[in-house]
Amino acid sequence: MKRFFLILSLLLYPFLLAAQDKIRVLVWDEQQPVGKKVYENFPGNFIADHLRTNPRLEVSTAKQDDPELGLSSETLAKTDVLIYWAHVRQRAIPEAKGQEIADLVKAGKLAFVPLHSAHWAVPFMICMQEKAAQDALAALPEEKRAAAKVVYEGRIQWKKAGEFDRNFAPWRYEFDPDGNVTAFVQRPNCVFPRCCGPGQPAEVRIIHRKHPICQGVPPRFTLDVTEMYDEPFGVPEPDTVLFTENWKGGEFFRSGCLWQLGKGLVFYYRPGDQQYPVFANAHLLKLLENAAMWLGDQVVAAP
Repeated sequence: MKRFFLILSLLLYPFLLAAQDKIRVLVWDEQQPVGKKVYENFPGNFIADHLRTNPRLEVSTAKQDDPELGLSSETLAKTDVLIYWAHVRQRAIPEAKGQEIADLVKAGKLAFVPLHSAHWAVPFMICMQEKAAQDALAALPEEKRAAAKVVYEGRIQWKKAGEFDRNFAPWRYEFDPDGNVTAFVQRPNCVFPRCCGPGQPAEVRIIHRKHPICQGVPPRFTLDVTEMYDEPFGVPEPDTVLFTENWKGGEFFRSGCLWQLGKGLVFYYRPGDQQYPVFANAHLLKLLENAAMWLGDQVVAAP
């Protein structure tokens, strides 16, 4: 009998391992009606349908009109990678929910992938203010770091950047008479001075060719038509720029940016727009699939 169970266990082991090794991906979509003009079942579902072709990915979807905005604590606890499509209803997401997502990223329990216009999503802006605070503390001498306080200046806002704004004005320090440090961190606005239509071709250039997210994608390829964003991008300096985009007018954007936030990762993925069939490009879908796999592996492997 023991021999029978041993043989059975050996036979079932690959299937049990595969089940444990699944990466749970949630594709969240604001679901604006304009998106249906190009993507019959909305951009989020289009992306999810592609990701479901990968047997390692366990893909579910949610939308902003679902109960608890489709982002309940229970849902997030069952998610390894959150892919997030948002556009014009950004203000409806409470800061507390954005902070919850940022805290899960910092704890290594969630990887966050905001897409395109989700540069103005509340969870992304809070992740970026947390990254700015992390950078401010890291710049202090080690003996000052543990006792330092962080105070955020300004507020989350949706305000277009000035034509000559810097990428990001980082932080300043104040010292009390006892030598204790307070880091005053400006909340990043996460926007840029120039953008939008009309749609035009863009060249995508892979910068970090050896990174797992960029595998299986040519070093350069062209998008037939897409919306334009132009630097400077008002965010903390990325830890890694994976790819960029260029337009015929000389516009340039860091379109694939990766930040280490605490124990977790945030990957901003700019290509998109719901008015053009950008996600029909096989290379862009490959980048997203690679990102779901690699980011998910980091979460699954975390202690």
